[in-house]
Amino acid sequence: MSTTSRAITKEQANFLQRVKNGFGTAFFLLIHHSPKLLEIYRNEKTWTLFRVALGCFGAALVVLPLSLWNGYWTALFGMALFVLSILLPPAELESSTDRAARELGAQTVVSGGEYQAENMPPTDVQFFISPSHTYVLDRNFDPLVSISTAQITSLRVEQSWGNWVLRISWSDRRAEFTFKGIFAERFARLAEESLRQASEAARVGAHKSRAARA
Repeated sequence: MSTTSRAITKEQANFLQRVKNGFGTAFFLLIHHSPKLLEIYRNEKTWTLFRVALGCFGAALVVLPLSLWNGYWTALFGMALFVLSILLPPAELESSTDRAARELGAQTVVSGGEYQAENMPPTDVQFFISPSHTYVLDRNFDPLVSISTAQITSLRVEQSWGNWVLRISWSDRRAEFTFKGIFAERFARLAEESLRQASEAARVGAHKSRAARA
């Protein structure tokens, strides 16, 4: 009986973790692809008012339809909005990621992948991309891989065992990064596209520099 209880608890914990990770990924995509929402998110007062308004609106949709008519679907939608207002993170004027990007001179930051060095367990990473260098950092912002963006010779995204893998070749080195979850392909292709654009920008800049010297 105790074994069954522990198994159920573990399954519930895994489910809640998957829900949390899925919500966090969806929120990341929404924020970084909605400039106006990102601007609100960076303003503490505006973001707080937005969360309060969202919670009040959700609560109203729960209470009013049930008191006026049998609007269960509306009440469920209101409950979802109310829970969303609670789950939304507080405003972040400047995150650790922003500070790291500024220090490294990165123009684009992409997260969501895992990197596994030799004889080491997989670790979540972020790509800090600029035309000169791309740095791959772990959760503690420690550097794991340094890529000369202009020297990238190959970028490939492939599906492997239900996951998506980004393979990068530059100079005489190679590295691969695994993306998991429902947004795995999206993050992998976003990283590929960002690296490709930065690499092309680096080559164009180098060509113009040589032409100017000539």
